[in-house]
Amino acid sequence: MKLAPSEMNNQTHVTEFIFLGFSNHPSLQGVFFLVFLTIYLTTLLGNTLIMSATRISPALHTPMYYFLSNLSFLDICYTTTTIPAMLVNFFREKKTISYEGCLSQIFFFVTCAGTECVLLAAMAYDRYVAICRPLQYPVLMSTHVCVCLVAGSWLCGMVNSVTHTALAATLTLCGPNQISHFLCDIPLLLKLSCSDTSVNESVLHVASATIGLSPCLFTAGSYVLIISAILRIPSAQGRRKAFSTCASHLTVVVVFYGTANFNYDRPREGYSLDMDILVSVLFCVVTPMLNPIIYSLRNKEVKGALRKLAEGCAFPGDSNA
Repeated sequence: MKLAPSEMNNQTHVTEFIFLGFSNHPSLQGVFFLVFLTIYLTTLLGNTLIMSATRISPALHTPMYYFLSNLSFLDICYTTTTIPAMLVNFFREKKTISYEGCLSQIFFFVTCAGTECVLLAAMAYDRYVAICRPLQYPVLMSTHVCVCLVAGSWLCGMVNSVTHTALAATLTLCGPNQISHFLCDIPLLLKLSCSDTSVNESVLHVASATIGLSPCLFTAGSYVLIISAILRIPSAQGRRKAFSTCASHLTVVVVFYGTANFNYDRPREGYSLDMDILVSVLFCVVTPMLNPIIYSLRNKEVKGALRKLAEGCAFPGDSNA
C-alpha cells in the first residue's frame, strides 16, 4: 500500500540500496565469487573469440555471422552491467549500490535485454530469408539492411530503457532500501516506491508486449515458416543441411526466452529468495555464457574459424606461409 503525501514527507529519501540476494549464505561468499568470476571470464573469452573469428575469417563475412558478432558484443555488455558489481559486493559486509548507480544499472540492463529481444528477431528474419526466399537473399539481406536491423535493435532497446529509467527517476523512494536481489530492476524498484506507480506499471506492460512479446511471436512465426519450408525439401540430406543453418540460433532463442519467461512471468508466491536468485542467475548470467558455446558446438563454420584463430595465435608466423 502506498503512503499518503503527509506520510511521505516524514520519510527519509533513499540514497542507496542494500542487496539481499546472497545474504542467506554468508559462509559461501568466497565460493560464489569464484563461480561467478569463472562464468564472467568464460563469457568474455567465448564471446570475444566469436567476434574475432567472424572478423578475420572470410567464410564468416555473411549477414548471419554479422548478427552473431553483434550478439556476442551485446552479451559482453549484458554481463558487464551486473557481474563486476556483484563480484565486488561479495567482499563487502554491506552490499550496497548508490541511487544513481542503481538507475545506471537499470538503464544498461534494460537496454541490453530489449536489444537482444529485437536482435534475435532480426536473426530469425535472416534465417527465414535464407531458407524460404534464397534467390532474393542478396537483396533482402544486403549490408545496408543488416546495419539498419542491428542499429534498429539497439535503438529499440535504448528508447525502451530511457523511458523506464526516466519514469523510475520520478518515483518517491522513502524506504525500506533493501532489494531482495543482486541487481537493480524496474519491478524491484516499483516495490520500494511510496508514490503512485500506475504509469510505470502501464508502461512496463506496454514494453513487455512490444519489446518482449512481439519479437518472440515474430521469431516463432518465422520458424514455423522455416520448418514448413525445410519439410518440403525432398532429400533427407537437404533437410538436414537446411536445418543445421538455423539450429544454433533456434537453440539460443529457446534458452533466452525460456529463462526470461520463467524469470519474469512465473508467479512470485511460493518461491523462496534462493529460487528467485537461481532463476535470475540463469537468465542474466548463464545464458550469455551459453550463446558462444552453442554456436561453437553446433556450427562447423564457426568451429573451423575458431580452430584457425587458435592456430594463428599459437603459430603466428604460419599465417603468411
